[in-house]
Amino acid sequence: MAGHEFFDPADRKRRPVADPTAADPLAAEEARPTRDPAFQHGVVVGFDGSTSSERALAYAIGIAHRSGSGLIIVHVANRLPTTVWAGCEPPVFVDVPDHRTEVLGLELACADYLAEVPWILVERGGDICHELEEVGREYEADAIVVGSTHGIVGRIFGSVAGRLAKRAQRPVIVIP
Repeated sequence: MAGHEFFDPADRKRRPVADPTAADPLAAEEARPTRDPAFQHGVVVGFDGSTSSERALAYAIGIAHRSGSGLIIVHVANRLPTTVWAGCEPPVFVDVPDHRTEVLGLELACADYLAEVPWILVERGGDICHELEEVGREYEADAIVVGSTHGIVGRIFGSVAGRLAKRAQRPVIVIP
């Protein structure tokens, strides 16, 4: 399958589950949010188009294909603190338009190597570690796959993979 368009679970309206003893059983069934079973217990992979994230994606495709599950590709968009412009003390974040997700989505939709597994692309904004773990929790993912960080930025601030491995509630696979 070339790609799927499913709404992100965070965007769905949270409705209370109807009482099972209610007179109308259809109302109880309608109140439950629907989720494609191919993506529940799937594999989450962080992807930004870099070489290390491409290797992580290739590994995640293999895991999803072998396990018969879906692939949840997550791109965390840029967010910049407003203190850069306003000079204020508290860290306030604003969303900066990030068209990179659209470009990545088009590239992934045309990729032949994704034809073997069902997949979705989820865009989030914020801290990469937090967002990957949050998507993993929402989809009850079996694993999170990320590429390793190379360079001085990773040494100074800590790599995404290292921070994620310390805080995640599910297995984290780091691809060199």
